[in-house]
Amino acid sequence: MYLGFITTLQRSKFFNSVTIMCARTSSDMTKFKETLKSAKNVVFLSGAGISAESGIPTFRGDGGFWRKYQASALASPGAFKDSPSLVWEFYHYRRVVAAKAQPNAGHLAVAKYEAKHTPEKTVSVITQNVDGLHSRAGTKNLLELHGNLYKTRCTKCKEVLDNTDNPICEALANRGAPDVNIVGSDIPVKDLPHCKNNKCKGLLRPHIVWFGENLQPEVLEKAGEAMDKCDVCLVIGTSSVVYPAAIYAPQAAARGAIVAEFNLEPTPGTPNFHYYFEGPCGTTLPKALSD
Repeated sequence: MYLGFITTLQRSKFFNSVTIMCARTSSDMTKFKETLKSAKNVVFLSGAGISAESGIPTFRGDGGFWRKYQASALASPGAFKDSPSLVWEFYHYRRVVAAKAQPNAGHLAVAKYEAKHTPEKTVSVITQNVDGLHSRAGTKNLLELHGNLYKTRCTKCKEVLDNTDNPICEALANRGAPDVNIVGSDIPVKDLPHCKNNKCKGLLRPHIVWFGENLQPEVLEKAGEAMDKCDVCLVIGTSSVVYPAAIYAPQAAARGAIVAEFNLEPTPGTPNFHYYFEGPCGTTLPKALSD
């Protein structure tokens, strides 16, 4: 079941009911490991925090600027329509940063757990991140809610393709520096990435779910199915404020699944969960997932 975008009153009632149910949050690692050992369906729900430990900017809060632009202002269909070259410079920068980053111990622990416990358990990883670090760590059963930096989508024929070229086109070479003194972009649209299908040649865009856009229905459906079936959910490095992902773990806890949060500090969702383990994911996750 997927609750979607609910009203403030509905959300308040929902969280209050879960808070009453999970009034005491434990940090007993031994007890959690026993619970995880007996689980048959395990979901990892990851957010920006795990990738931040690999040096990926979160683009949230005070640090959420690229040049003089609020990063969220560039992640929209309107921004791409107004200046596709500026948006592509921003995403080229993000691609370069992510390509240099390496999966950390948290990513690797999740991938190792999946490899070791499949097929006796169903292990799913649902991530809000777009950097591809879970895949590079070896995770197989991965659902990327918000897309992937290394995929493109044609604005004309809608074809989605993997693309790890660096730069993705010659015009973007040595561009995208986060220099606050650089304003706008002068790259002609004709020089930006375009569809390689000779019958199309439409302008490509990053295959990212931008603000104002819906998540892909098939990804959303699979994520909902995984959350409905899980008996243990591990919430990793996410602030639990971005919907619809923010409702997944409380929803699972409400129906009886065990939820454990791994984060640097408590979040609004922490009181709703059965376990909370404070600290870097690269430290706490390997401990939780080891035998």
